[in-house]
Amino acid sequence: MRRLSICVFGLFAGAVLIAEPAYAVASFKEVKQQFATSDAILFDRHGAVIDQLRVDLKERKLPWVNLEDISPALRNALIASEDKHFFQHSGIDWSAVSAAAWGNFWNTKTRGASTITMQLAGLLEDDLKRRSGGRSLSQKISQAYIAQRLEQGWRKDQILEAYLNLVPFRGELIGVHALSRVIFNKHPSGLDQVEAAIAVALIRAPNATALKVSERACRILKEQQRPEFCANLEGQTVLAFSHLSAKATPLSESNPSGSTVHLAPHFARKLLNTENRAVTSTIDGKLQAFAKDSLVRQLSALVDRNVEDGAIIVLDNASGDILAWVGSSGNLSDAAQVDGVSALRQAGSTLKPFLYELALEKRLITAASLLDDTPVNISTSGGLYVPQNYDKHFKGLISVRTALASSLNIPAVRILVGVSDDVFFQRLQNLGFQLRETGGYYGYSLALGSADVSLLNLSNAYRSLANAGRYSPPRFRLNDAVPKSLSVMDSGASYIVNDVLSDRAARSVTFGLENALSTRMWSAVKTGTSKDMRDNWCIGFSDRYTVGVWVGNASGAPMWDVSGVTGAAPVWQEIMHYLDTRDRLSQKLSKHVLPPNVVASKIHYRDGAEPGRTELFLKGTEQTEIFSAQSDQILPTIVYPKAGMVVALDPDIPFPRQRMRLNAVGVQAKTFLVLDGHVVPALITKRSNNISDLKYEWFPWPGRHALSLLNYQGELLDQVRFEVRGAVEKKGQP
Repeated sequence: MRRLSICVFGLFAGAVLIAEPAYAVASFKEVKQQFATSDAILFDRHGAVIDQLRVDLKERKLPWVNLEDISPALRNALIASEDKHFFQHSGIDWSAVSAAAWGNFWNTKTRGASTITMQLAGLLEDDLKRRSGGRSLSQKISQAYIAQRLEQGWRKDQILEAYLNLVPFRGELIGVHALSRVIFNKHPSGLDQVEAAIAVALIRAPNATALKVSERACRILKEQQRPEFCANLEGQTVLAFSHLSAKATPLSESNPSGSTVHLAPHFARKLLNTENRAVTSTIDGKLQAFAKDSLVRQLSALVDRNVEDGAIIVLDNASGDILAWVGSSGNLSDAAQVDGVSALRQAGSTLKPFLYELALEKRLITAASLLDDTPVNISTSGGLYVPQNYDKHFKGLISVRTALASSLNIPAVRILVGVSDDVFFQRLQNLGFQLRETGGYYGYSLALGSADVSLLNLSNAYRSLANAGRYSPPRFRLNDAVPKSLSVMDSGASYIVNDVLSDRAARSVTFGLENALSTRMWSAVKTGTSKDMRDNWCIGFSDRYTVGVWVGNASGAPMWDVSGVTGAAPVWQEIMHYLDTRDRLSQKLSKHVLPPNVVASKIHYRDGAEPGRTELFLKGTEQTEIFSAQSDQILPTIVYPKAGMVVALDPDIPFPRQRMRLNAVGVQAKTFLVLDGHVVPALITKRSNNISDLKYEWFPWPGRHALSLLNYQGELLDQVRFEVRGAVEKKGQP
């Protein structure tokens, strides 16, 4: 019988020796480089870990651990239990193979012939991994062959290191790092002799009961001459297994303590996935932590105002780098997983600077122009639009500078009437807002921020103002190329708007002189509050940074008496001062120089509407004396009917009594309304010495019509097309 065992052993050995090299054996360096953790790690721009995210839900693997960082107790227990002759054999323990063959013949249990190197071979090759039915003879022969190849190309310490990082332990746990963190809540270097015995016992029976594992661990301890450690071993094993639901934490050179790091969870979810497991972001970790703390402090102070959520973004003006991304208030919020930086919220007054810039650019207004802040009813296709100011008061004649800085609503709506909602809508799209509807959908309410926008897109558009009207998308990863910029707004008009937004005195009409919008360095800022105080914003910039803050409730519930100045602005101001303190030396290098297309001119108001001052103008629009008549209208405009309107005749009204008012405003002398090529005898109503309105009660007839506004030189000032339905078409003249 003994001869038969020797014969079987000889046949196995011969098969291994003559085996064809069917497998390409990877190097240790390649295996280590290809090792991927189940957690993806987010680094800040300085290389510090700021967040991690589980991206592989099948396996739990933490970063590779060097052999010298693994407990000697674990190494000794592994070799004593799995491969006593590890340092003597060349991949195959022939004495163990012979003993296994002999034991199999006599149907007795033996330690087994598989060495650590052979087990590693099975871990490296997918088709050699252990299945429920065990390995076939051909697989065992290939496994032994690869083990010999590994021994020829790898050092013993490399084999042991790779094995301990790749071996499955229990459930989803792969490698000693995941095992140590999850089960024992410590780094692998800290495993004691009992913990090492439990760990090695799991290699043989990963899913065994605590009793079976403790019995196996006790045998290992006895082999190491430490039987006294077997006392209460089952209880220690049960306790270790109870930690399986705990979260493991990855380590890195910049995070040696292994403490949980979740500074930017929403940003991590944007960047990390199975293809991107280690990303160096543009985030500044220290700034991120400060911004997060600032938001929590402010919201904690507003706890009695029914507000629990907020978000912050900080952008580098030059590069577009996202330096901070705080998506929520964390534990203060009932919806902490909602990313407030990306979520769509009603913009409020934060869109006004882009409207004023567009009107300046088109030379429809200057910063000195007077606007009429009095009640107004504007006819629209949906009925009358009646805007109100935030404080329900009206200021009368007021300059563009004061109207924008103090965020008055009615002047902004009057400007949009002149610019048109479609033109303004397209400008916002060019600035990256990605609005879902059309300009006609929002109508004149677009001037007051009726559109839903994200904090990211809104803040980046303000960054375009800071960059003299040049737009570029923000940058998320430090290694990505800096996006190219595109000129979207006029540099001079942008400069004037920025100057207005930095004017403390001009904003005092609404906000007073002392408020959270004032900073110790130059800064331009705008607040916004949506309907019913559901959202409030504070967006502003210095020479180097743009900071955006949103405060509200993720649920959409209204806050109680919280505006942009009292809610978001204190956080904005605190972050701006933090940045200024940190970069004080470089801030001193910043200088404000007038663009070549902007000039400064001393002005006075002939009717005393505002005190005289030095004002900024686009070259060619400068003035020294301002008249109130200029305030009556910005641009000759047809205000009714609206473009694209469909008018339905009411069948209950007798046809001869049907009337439709054609209305144009802001016209000068010798200006005409022309309907379908025919001049209509409009009634002229004077608003001032130079400005008038045109009105005409028209007897409508069905069909498609074009209404034009022309001056005496035949120049087209405005035109709308509309349709009338609801009766038999009648031929005739208007």
